[in-house]
Amino acid sequence: MTEAQQRDYENLSAKWCIPFSQNHLNYSDILGNTENVIIEIGFGMGQATALIAEENPGTNYIGIEVHRPGVGRLLGEIQRKNLSNLFIIEHDAVEVLEAMIPDNSVQGFHIFFPDPWPKKKHHKRRLIKRPFTDMLCTKLSRFGYIHMATDWQPYAQFALEELNLTAGLKNKYTGFAETNRQRPQTKFELKGKNAGRDIFELVFEKKDGNGI
Repeated sequence: MTEAQQRDYENLSAKWCIPFSQNHLNYSDILGNTENVIIEIGFGMGQATALIAEENPGTNYIGIEVHRPGVGRLLGEIQRKNLSNLFIIEHDAVEVLEAMIPDNSVQGFHIFFPDPWPKKKHHKRRLIKRPFTDMLCTKLSRFGYIHMATDWQPYAQFALEELNLTAGLKNKYTGFAETNRQRPQTKFELKGKNAGRDIFELVFEKKDGNGI
């Protein structure tokens, strides 16, 4: 961690970090309102996360990340931008969803440029696969969405297949989604573009009770 990240972590984490617990979150108690909740899994250094929260003050955001320098960096961004709609949980995302996130309560999940684990022997470590996608679906509210972006085509195809096979989800598009121009560019996205890789996006929505 840089000195600034360490300072911001020490000074701001008590205010903006939600401690991990085995109890479901009561959003209104923590966030102070009943607006929609969007969860970003693995926000890296958090620049794009802070921009999205700044541009959408009427929506609540919770970022989940285990990389402490990134947590410190995003805490600094929250203070500099005077954000009141963005909180952080510094813990493993799977455990957070299992223990803390109520079913049918999340308007959307953002998963931007997760580790592709390119070697075949490491594919089991990929985040976007069943049964994790089943749990994401369970946590989504009616018509909630999952938005994933990656610069690794094999992972994009793998995720597309896993999401297509997830009961309760439907692809908003016939295949990969159109590029979302409103999504801020992340450091990992720029790195992929500079390496000559294309960007692939997926947007899946939760079906209603009639399977539509």
